[in-house]
Amino acid sequence: MIVRACLLGVSLVIGSWLPAAAQTNAPYPSTYSPASSPPTAIVGATVLTAEGPVIDQATVFFRDGKIAAIGQGIELPADALVIDGTGKWVTPGIIDIHSHLGVFSSPGVPSMRNGNEKTGKNTAEVWAEHSLWPQDPGFEMARRGGVTTLAILPGSANLFGGRSVTVKNVPSISVQGMKFPDAPYGAKMACGENPIFYAARGNDPFTRMGNMAGFRSAFIDAQAYLEKKQKGESQKTDLRLETLAGILSGEITTHIHCYRADEMMQMIDVARE
Repeated sequence: MIVRACLLGVSLVIGSWLPAAAQTNAPYPSTYSPASSPPTAIVGATVLTAEGPVIDQATVFFRDGKIAAIGQGIELPADALVIDGTGKWVTPGIIDIHSHLGVFSSPGVPSMRNGNEKTGKNTAEVWAEHSLWPQDPGFEMARRGGVTTLAILPGSANLFGGRSVTVKNVPSISVQGMKFPDAPYGAKMACGENPIFYAARGNDPFTRMGNMAGFRSAFIDAQAYLEKKQKGESQKTDLRLETLAGILSGEITTHIHCYRADEMMQMIDVARE
């Protein structure tokens, strides 16, 4: 498994980060399409491009839901909707790489706590999108804060919490209407405190060494499953092993919740193993 890691706070992101092929035949495909809108321009604002210098008195021109031009002195079509940006700042949309919006929804009542399938140490078979509530008020609050894209993850009560889903932060009746087209799946994993203290009692590891044994055993089973799949051998589809095999093959990236540097180092060793 090829590994590139980025440490963000207490989270460890591990994966091959190779672009996945478009999954046009995958179940629950994205139905997202940009909302219809007239050509629109924000004029006179200070623009932070994130890839270059700050542009003062700039124009940002949108067409068909995408940025078509950024700069000064842009000629606009006669039918463009013009927004006065004088004295304001325009920045790129924020991408939230670790969110639980929609799976731990507002209000915080028991029926809205759908992010942790606390029935065992390995629930890699569950998918966050099947819990995601598109009408969670938190999405609107995030939009007001400039968040345009989110990776929605299961919680961290399990060693393997399940698959994550990448969504555009747009109003939608269904999660399919929010799913980022052709985005690869991710998987949530956790080590240390959370799977020790918050998982199913009597069925999960109570120690960090138990955590590591659980990771290793699961990937040994997944390796055998993947090898049979690659050889074209007949076997029953196993939803849990499909996710773990996807991690090993690089088709699914992993987001690992850890608290300590030594835990992060051990997870890198697991990836190498």
